Amino acid sequence: MDRTPRHALIKKLQTSLPRGTPFDLAALERIGVSAQLAAHYAESGWLDRLGQGVYAFAGDTLSAHGAIKLLQTRVVGLHVAGRSALTLQGVRHNLATREALVLWGDVRFVPPVWFTSRFPSRYVSARLFNLPDGTLASKSLTTPPGVTDGLRVSVPERAVLELLYEVGTHQGLEEARNLFDGLRNLRKEVLGELLQSCTSIKTVRLFLTWARETNVVDVDALQKQYTLPVGSDKRWITRMKDGNLLSLKPHG
Repeated sequence: MDRTPRHALIKKLQTSLPRGTPFDLAALERIGVSAQLAAHYAESGWLDRLGQGVYAFAGDTLSAHGAIKLLQTRVVGLHVAGRSALTLQGVRHNLATREALVLWGDVRFVPPVWFTSRFPSRYVSARLFNLPDGTLASKSLTTPPGVTDGLRVSVPERAVLELLYEVGTHQGLEEARNLFDGLRNLRKEVLGELLQSCTSIKTVRLFLTWARETNVVDVDALQKQYTLPVGSDKRWITRMKDGNLLSLKPHG
């Protein structure tokens, strides 16, 4: 390859792919850069090789959202979830400087080292909802204003249930309650459908308990309209990771 075509291709690469976002071989091949040529560009200092088949512009500072967008192309259902999703939508409490990202997806997945070394994070593949079709799944994911276009983020109604699911394991009870207190204007229809399809009795009961205490939603009206999986009529008791007991009544 002579100098002119090669440099024209480099220029095309620089103008076709966004800064701050990693890209894979599929994206490079769409603009005419083969795997062999990508490796050559990395050796020449034009690109940084982040991991197997993943590159970025040399010296570029990656954004977490741009990196997550690449992972979304590889992992079914991957989205920003729980506490991290609430943070992106203005619900926060004592936000840590380097708060770990909470990501959920539909399949088992180990985030690559190039991602976790830059962005402290935790990936969850729990099946929290039995969703018979993609309608509710799509309704419960959004891209909040001011967030990287195309980034999938749980809506508040879904995010709070993901948060409550992790209470007692990866999520402290006190912080979860403080975040719950910051919720506003939850949509009853979306919330009802998500609760109705929820696979975690603890999550449903904890939501109903705190919803009654905060009046974030009319629990009695919700239970009249939707069949919520609260389990038996007995108290649900579990010992949390910190040793404390969590006791929940069936209907909050």
